Amino acid sequence: MVRAMEEDDQPMEQQKTGWAFTRSENLKSSMGSDGMKEREHSDLDQMKEKFTKLLLGEDMSGGGKGVSSALALSNAITNLAASAFGEQKRLEPMAPETKARWRKEIDWLLSVTDHIVEFAPSKQRSKDGTQMEIMVTKQRTDLQMNIPALRKLDAVLLDCLDNFKDQNEFYYEKNADGRKDDKWWIPTPKVPPNGLSETTRKWLQSQKDSVSQVIKAAMAINAQVLTEMEVPESYVDTLPKNGRSSLGDSIYKSITDEYFDPDILLSTLDLSSEHKILEFKNKIEASVIIWKRKMNAKDSKSSWSSAVSLEKRELFEDRAETILLILKHRFPGIPQSSLDISKIQCNRDVGHAILESYSRIIESLAFTVLSRIEDVLQADSLAQNPSNGEQKR
Repeated sequence: MVRAMEEDDQPMEQQKTGWAFTRSENLKSSMGSDGMKEREHSDLDQMKEKFTKLLLGEDMSGGGKGVSSALALSNAITNLAASAFGEQKRLEPMAPETKARWRKEIDWLLSVTDHIVEFAPSKQRSKDGTQMEIMVTKQRTDLQMNIPALRKLDAVLLDCLDNFKDQNEFYYEKNADGRKDDKWWIPTPKVPPNGLSETTRKWLQSQKDSVSQVIKAAMAINAQVLTEMEVPESYVDTLPKNGRSSLGDSIYKSITDEYFDPDILLSTLDLSSEHKILEFKNKIEASVIIWKRKMNAKDSKSSWSSAVSLEKRELFEDRAETILLILKHRFPGIPQSSLDISKIQCNRDVGHAILESYSRIIESLAFTVLSRIEDVLQADSLAQNPSNGEQKR
């Protein structure tokens, strides 16, 4: 474990927390009624407790053995989402108090990004009319672009769930035995004997399309942030020295063969479970890092040097990246890979940590909502044509 923060970072962290406290104090002073003051005082206490834990790096002993500020924020956003959303078993609105808590506490955590800045040139005119160029601070570009986008995706998902408030064509049986597949704990939706009305069916499809767009957008932001994170040396130290050892002879031959078709390769593999998909993804990502290291090795005596030409290494890496892209879109719900976990744990960039965790939980929630919509559409399909169920079994 690392120290909660580097000494140079401490004043900035205190400034961020102090700003958050000041904002709440200003809000508190503007409240007129005793009830509102009491509620605001409670919010302030909650905020103090949350930011205290973040500043201590989750080490409440104060012994300096906590995690980095970046990882503490990442964990806080992940844990908040888990407590707010849990397992979304039904298509129904969030409880009002849960939604209010989510919006309030995610605002607290995202407020840190308001003070992650960079210098930018700006024009300033003096009193005598002389124009000069000065450097001013502004919110870091990646945060300025992506935080509003993620907030919008967040709102779209919550609005989508709210849209199911007044629907009355499908329902979930109380104390039902549930599903018979690998997600047996999720209740099975029930539709009318002849299926849903055409209006409801089209409306459900529009909701599905909307959520699918949320998944794509959140996935793109998350992938970009993870790409920008440095590959930890601790991860590199665990890798073999060549791609063949990482991939195995069969997969290595398919990727390095003169004729390459990723779909043919994937069709020959057993990808029937999350574990097997993740294992394959780990192998591919490891091979990409190995080939990049070999291409960047300047010294022929380096342990990462290779007799294979630079052009071939670039070709192999490009093919492996293509496979990873296909896996990402074909299996969007799979857990994080070893490389992703290593990057998140070793990352020290607070902005990257917030973007990665926020985009990840939005992608996860959207994927869950999409699955629930598909459950209803599947029940509708079976009601219209029961033989579909027989074919599926």
